[in-house]
Amino acid sequence: MKRIYELSVRAEFCAAHRLIGYPGDCRNTHGHNWDVTAYVLCEELDELGMGLDFREIKKLVREALATLDHACLNDLAPFAEQNPTAENIARHLHETLSASLAACPAAKGPGGRARISRVRVAETPGAEVTYWEEP
Repeated sequence: MKRIYELSVRAEFCAAHRLIGYPGDCRNTHGHNWDVTAYVLCEELDELGMGLDFREIKKLVREALATLDHACLNDLAPFAEQNPTAENIARHLHETLSASLAACPAAKGPGGRARISRVRVAETPGAEVTYWEEP
């Protein structure tokens, strides 16, 4: 039987955005307290019995969110040619966290011990998107 562990870390950031071409109020610059959950899949445990130390995941998430926090997302390079929708933010964070985790020595193991499985982004309570890539 294959054993899989999914770890998650939740964090928040504050940022403004506007949706260019949107027919409603969201076309105007406005802000959100974005809620983000990053999920990490592990198929192996280390010698301590952990898939990946939560501290390591929190560090990677904090670093990824630091580039977005208290910014106007439309002004950032990842959103220069696309609206900073919750969907696009979730994909951006998935890509950023995947690259960071791949470079993280603690996530290494035979065949790679951990990977980002999905990222959930909520712009308001009850309005969220989850992004993942099929392996």
